[in-house]
Formats: sequence, C-alpha cells, structure tokens
Amino acid sequence: MTVLLDTHTLIWWWEASPRLSKQASGILVDKRNSLLVSAATAWELAIKANLGKISSLDLVTELSAHVEQDGFTELPVNIAQAVRAGLLPRHHRDPFDRLLVAQAQDLNLPILSADAMLDRYDIKRLW
Repeated sequence: MTVLLDTHTLIWWWEASPRLSKQASGILVDKRNSLLVSAATAWELAIKANLGKISSLDLVTELSAHVEQDGFTELPVNIAQAVRAGLLPRHHRDPFDRLLVAQAQDLNLPILSADAMLDRYDIKRLW
C-alpha cells in the first residue's frame, strides 16, 4: 500500500511518540508499504523550526537524509496539486494540510493522520 504521511505523523514516528495509534505504527513498520513524505511537509517543518516550534534544526536541515534512512520516499508538489489545494473548501484552515489533501486526491492515496478534520474532504484517512 502507498500512503502519504501527515507532518505530525512523521514527527511522532521520529519521536517514538505514544500518540501514534497501533494501526499507524503498524503501517509505518510494514516494509511492504510505500510511505511518502510531501515537499509540503518539508516546508511546514522548516517554518516551524524558524518559529522555534521545533527544537531540532538538524532534523529540518537533514530532512532528506532522515527520510531516506527510514525508507520513505520524497513526494514533490506539482502545479496541478497546488492549484487544487488553493481551490479546496476551507474545511481545514491549515494550508499545508490542504496541500496534502490535494496530493492525496490527485494521486488517489490515503493519508496517515490523526487529524479527523481531513475526513471532511474526499480522501481516505488512516489512523
């Protein structure tokens, strides 16, 4: 199964947080799954680091290496996805989450996320 990771899912994975559900943890450790990390996530993490909301600047500056080390795959954002995100209903105020939704819709992928607000969009959310 191919799955798009929400930003908090990625952070909680790296922190070994108990906030990860059993299903989410199972998906993350199952080597048969292809796990995608969006360029939108990189942008969001960099902004959070710049605002002091993330203490580990190394995590952000070495993000590609961390993603590769965990066997995840980088997912670029294309113009069609960016336009789609901008035109989505504003059920969710976070532009990063709307971009992830647009990518999930465009590529017909589920999102691994604890954020139930994403259920208001035409996507499959796993948690």
